[in-house]
Amino acid sequence: MRRWAFTAAVVLTAAAVLQQVMLAVGLGGWLPGWQPWPYLLVAAPLWLYARPVWPRWDWRLPGWLLRVPVWAYVLGVLALTALLWAALQDHEPYMGHEEAVYANKARSWLDGTPDAGWGVYRPLGLSALGCLALAIHNDVGALRAVALILALFTLTVTYLTAARWTTPRRAVVVLLLLLSGLGFLRRMPEFLNDIGSTGLLLIAVYLLTRAQEAQGREGSRALLALPFVVLAAFYLRYGVVGNLVAIALAALIVYGPRAWAAHGRHLVIGLGVLLLGLIPHFVYATRVADWPLGLVFSATSQANRAFIGDGFLYYLAIFPYRLAGDLGAVVMTAGLVASVAAVRRLRRGSPRTNDRRQLFLTTSAILIFIVLGFATDGEPRFVYLPVILLMVLGVQALADWAGNWSARLLTAVAALAAVTVFGTAQSVAHGAMPGPTHQHASTLPVARSLTNNGPCLLVTGYEPEIGWYSGCDAVTYQQYRRMTPPPDTKVSLILFERGRLQPGPAALQRLVGNRDTETRTVPTKGSLGTATVITLV
Repeated sequence: MRRWAFTAAVVLTAAAVLQQVMLAVGLGGWLPGWQPWPYLLVAAPLWLYARPVWPRWDWRLPGWLLRVPVWAYVLGVLALTALLWAALQDHEPYMGHEEAVYANKARSWLDGTPDAGWGVYRPLGLSALGCLALAIHNDVGALRAVALILALFTLTVTYLTAARWTTPRRAVVVLLLLLSGLGFLRRMPEFLNDIGSTGLLLIAVYLLTRAQEAQGREGSRALLALPFVVLAAFYLRYGVVGNLVAIALAALIVYGPRAWAAHGRHLVIGLGVLLLGLIPHFVYATRVADWPLGLVFSATSQANRAFIGDGFLYYLAIFPYRLAGDLGAVVMTAGLVASVAAVRRLRRGSPRTNDRRQLFLTTSAILIFIVLGFATDGEPRFVYLPVILLMVLGVQALADWAGNWSARLLTAVAALAAVTVFGTAQSVAHGAMPGPTHQHASTLPVARSLTNNGPCLLVTGYEPEIGWYSGCDAVTYQQYRRMTPPPDTKVSLILFERGRLQPGPAALQRLVGNRDTETRTVPTKGSLGTATVITLV
């Protein structure tokens, strides 16, 4: 039976490798949506079951692999990231919904154009960075360059923290695994704040572990630096509050209140600095939302969920394959399994040196899924941090389990991850990006046809992106029902053949009322079909 399991594991692993090679060279069209099958997730338990009948392979790593300095590998991964970012721009060249919201705000600060789609519940950090980028070069490329910088920042932080928690060479494997995951690579080219805030959160987690593991002054410095990192993450993305709550709970559960009370003075100073840094936000939130936490809860209320907890069910459904890909899923699972062993050793009173840290990272990852799953809707871009934490633990677990074979096993993992990076890039380019790009092929020509020298207001279900490309203010039909447009504003209602959030004929007539109108159609080649533009005169 074990020999059959071994044969099946070999066949599935070979299929997984062949699949990624075919994807990487652009032959993934035979897969539904260019999505690879999770062969390795099935093969991994078969490999473990068949371990007693493994043949005694004897192969050595090429010497030059070990002679290449680690910094060269890190620079290679960062350079690969930049190349992928540039290549994927051609497959999704237009601003998407969320991107356009922050881009409109950035441009409004720069030249006074309307901030179409903006809501007070959104943080200002990304738009501030975008404003700086637009001041240098006023186009989409400048904003997307901010996304590249944030991605490189987070990958660098991931390497530095993983190198401290494992070894520098194992940290490079973590980088490749992260980059190969569909969840990460899909959003890396876009002007969003999720990846950048993840890097800051990872620094916060590292500082907490440092505070407990370092002695004397080093631990104190970690706690004093923590509030500045937390503030930066918060102003970049309000959604980090859920992550921070989960991390704080994990720190209390794993290390215990007494361990933190030992840092009493520095902990109080850190909390004081944090509160001081939040005062501007509290003042603004009280003014626009009636109480200091109004904006945070307002952001949560924007979640597109059917019921409380559907985000958690979503994460359960996609964990771990849809978060990190086939190979990354195996590594994440290894991290979870290793954490179970760490809990057992702690209960027996015979822990290893890093068992408590491992338990803290695992508990943080699990609680983030739970807290965010109940606080908001589920999206892979919301949970990059637990993916990174479990990947770090998984790489370390594989190395510990392989023993003398660890270098060879992790080299094989890194090689497959490198191939998977290109396979995932093809999946993103040909499977994930065509849908939004086809939609923009409808919204873009309509927006550009409505550019106006004077004040203009466009009513549509695609308000941020149409606002960005037209330069006009834009609102949804629901928002338009509750507002009175400023005088001398040219108002146009936009309806697509296959559009969303559009009124029916009766509701449309009520919106138009007794006003005269000019109606014209704008043919488009996009997925939304022909647009009908009704201008009120």
